[in-house]
Amino acid sequence: MTCKHGIAMFRFAVLLFVLTLCWQGKSTAETSSVCASISSRDALLVASHGGQILYAKNEIMKCVPASTLKILTPLATLHHVEKSYRFHTEFYLDADQNLKIKGYGDPLLISEVWRDIATILATKVGRFKNIILDTSYFAPDINIPGIGNSTNPYDAPNVAICANFNTVFFKRNQAGTIVTGEPQTPMTPLALKKIELLGLHPGRYTLWDSAREAALYAGELFAHFLKEAGNNFQGEIRIGTVNPEDRLIYTHLSPFTLEEIFRKMFEFSSNFIANQILLALGAYVEGPPATLGKGVEVVSRYAKERLHLSDIRIVEGSGISRKNRLSAMDMLAALKAFEPYRGLLTKKGCLLYKSGTLTGVKTRAGYIEGSCGGPHYFVIFLNNSGEDIERVMENIKKGIGCCK
Repeated sequence: MTCKHGIAMFRFAVLLFVLTLCWQGKSTAETSSVCASISSRDALLVASHGGQILYAKNEIMKCVPASTLKILTPLATLHHVEKSYRFHTEFYLDADQNLKIKGYGDPLLISEVWRDIATILATKVGRFKNIILDTSYFAPDINIPGIGNSTNPYDAPNVAICANFNTVFFKRNQAGTIVTGEPQTPMTPLALKKIELLGLHPGRYTLWDSAREAALYAGELFAHFLKEAGNNFQGEIRIGTVNPEDRLIYTHLSPFTLEEIFRKMFEFSSNFIANQILLALGAYVEGPPATLGKGVEVVSRYAKERLHLSDIRIVEGSGISRKNRLSAMDMLAALKAFEPYRGLLTKKGCLLYKSGTLTGVKTRAGYIEGSCGGPHYFVIFLNNSGEDIERVMENIKKGIGCCK
């Protein structure tokens, strides 16, 4: 071998070594800038629209995705259900003139919706005895991994009949009296009792220790709006079931399509909405009652059969659990499939993305749009490194050079 050949081979070997460190297609300085802050506990991946990996470090290492997992839940749902789908809630009268409400997991039964339903039903029914809430479409007291027993809104329980994401917002007036914090939502007796019992400062909280309590609160809210609409309801509110002989008098269709629900889920990074969808999806595909196991199975099966991801771990649908595990490469597969829906994500300049935060964990995944012929994909999983995710993001943008 000649000296020139030897030098050429040496240079080629050095080049291969640099490429395997973190980079394909950029200078060593750019590579160092993008990847240097990614520790052995973190992962990073950037790919072109055509799928070429531009930057990658620890890209096959399984990480805690936090709320970036919310990208996968809609993908699985939209595989089975049209984006124009609307949740429904049914209303029955039984032989004893009880009004029965059967819920199917609609996550956007907010005060304005309950008021509209009450206005319609006030003209359809006269006197009735009691309000009976049928929550049997969901299994009782579903335990979502990562959901605690605190009053934080992200710990709200999931149930087939809900109101305002199973949260209550209150404040105190000048006299120190507890009053509602939002004009569209009255203060109900059950909510007032729980606030006083817990001794809370003004703010938004979940007050409910169980799905049963959450459903009863929804029933109280609905009863208030019925009275407001002219129905002099004086009975009790309790949990029960719809029977075959009961008469269906009204079916409410949500004013929000599934696509609009996902938009709100991303806007507020709502764990409650994500897991309501996961549970309802499980029941839709596998049959009621909705259980966590059914929802997880449907999402995991979609990931395996459609995205070819057989080595991920999904335990719920929102990313609140630290037991969820997937790699940056796994998330890349999800991002490619989610691209037609990327407009649902948070937009900031040239970025469309979903972020996630748990104690010690910061994540971000999405798309970089610019002058490079189609969006780039990016995934950042910082798991306990303490690195500044904004600095990592800026380095990525500078590295690809098309985010103007």
